[in-house]
Amino acid sequence: MPNTPADLAERVAAICTAHAHLEGPMLPILHAVQAEYGFIPEPALQIIAKANGVTRAEVHGTMSFYHDFREEPAGKTVIKICRAEACQAQGGNGLAEAAMAKLGVDWHGTTSNGAVTLEPVYCLGLCACGPAVIVDDTVVGAVDGAMLDAILTEAGA
Repeated sequence: MPNTPADLAERVAAICTAHAHLEGPMLPILHAVQAEYGFIPEPALQIIAKANGVTRAEVHGTMSFYHDFREEPAGKTVIKICRAEACQAQGGNGLAEAAMAKLGVDWHGTTSNGAVTLEPVYCLGLCACGPAVIVDDTVVGAVDGAMLDAILTEAGA
């Protein structure tokens, strides 16, 4: 996180400038800001809007349309559970309910200790190996209750 609002403004403006040559730079800018901070800080929205000649509301609308953009920092570990029909048919709903119960959060929630953020994802392409989850950047198939419990425990839940 930047030390001051001026640091944030300077860094976000630099990111906007670095992507200005692209056709339709909004998504690459949002991805770059999130890569820099781990989320999109609210003050960045107006800077991005001005750089792209759109309103702050349009930037927020774009950001909120795509589920991977965050308005606040994620937990140390992000666990995504597949919500597609094939995974649901193989026990994904029960897996999701167990995760929410153990973590004490709903979708997009982060545990009070900041260890885990739980998110839905819609199809990982592992339909034959469902239910599937992503733990940070690692895809895991055929997850059952015991595996989920181990994953959550290792993540600090």
